[in-house]
Amino acid sequence: MKEITILSGKGGAGKTSIAAAIASLAENAVFCDNDVDAADLHLILNPAIKEEHDFDSGSKAVIDPQICTACGLCIDQCRFYAIHTNEKGIPEVNPFQCEGCRLCERICPVDAIQTIHYKNNKWFVSDTRFGPMVHARMGAGEENSGRLVTEIRGKAREIASQTTANFIINDGPPGIGCPVIASVTGTGVVLLITEPSLSGLHDVKRLMELVDSFHIPALAVINKYDINLEITGRIEKFLKEKTIPLIGKIPFDTRLVDAMVAGKSIIELNPESDLAEIFRKIWKRIMEN
Repeated sequence: MKEITILSGKGGAGKTSIAAAIASLAENAVFCDNDVDAADLHLILNPAIKEEHDFDSGSKAVIDPQICTACGLCIDQCRFYAIHTNEKGIPEVNPFQCEGCRLCERICPVDAIQTIHYKNNKWFVSDTRFGPMVHARMGAGEENSGRLVTEIRGKAREIASQTTANFIINDGPPGIGCPVIASVTGTGVVLLITEPSLSGLHDVKRLMELVDSFHIPALAVINKYDINLEITGRIEKFLKEKTIPLIGKIPFDTRLVDAMVAGKSIIELNPESDLAEIFRKIWKRIMEN
């Protein structure tokens, strides 16, 4: 079983469109959307949800206004400034600022504060037209996205083992933060997706520092390569210096947008097109490497 994680140093580089195209080509695969903060692979794969699970992302304090005496001790001692007085003069907790440290709960003289586990996040096991898929949904400002990525990747591996799948295809998150680290850890190969912009070049360099630190092999694809040939050349030079195989260059093409609007991969929308052939060659190069 081979595990492929598709990453980009920045958002909007075309990672999910390429993941959907690969989903069309990979036979006997399990798919995992690791971009839990802003998942969108489901918009193309249209999964039918079979299982739904809660994910405990952390703890938040809640003040019972019936017990609270408005002494103000919790407001004074909260180092995250998460507790404020409402229009009735009663302290309230802002859940987006609360870090769940439980100090306010411990110091409240009348036991008016409780720390509860937040259940504002879900993860799912689904069926798609290409195979099983594991994905998640996090609420705005939620924590522990890295731990959630680890959890759904573990489930994807479990399903892949049960179904004797040939591949796990991970659509990873952008950037270099915790969910990216959780996506890279233990994967077989990283497929870097970049674009010819200064931010694309800068961010792929940062991403490669991270991937190198895990000693995981990487392959690269330049998307929309023809919108700035000068920066494309600079990216190619960087990849050559880092001995990262460049396995494909995708031109700017509005047919990729048409495919997304139709909820399809480019392979499904235009299977005989020159663009579909480019993706077939990319998949072949992935297999060769």
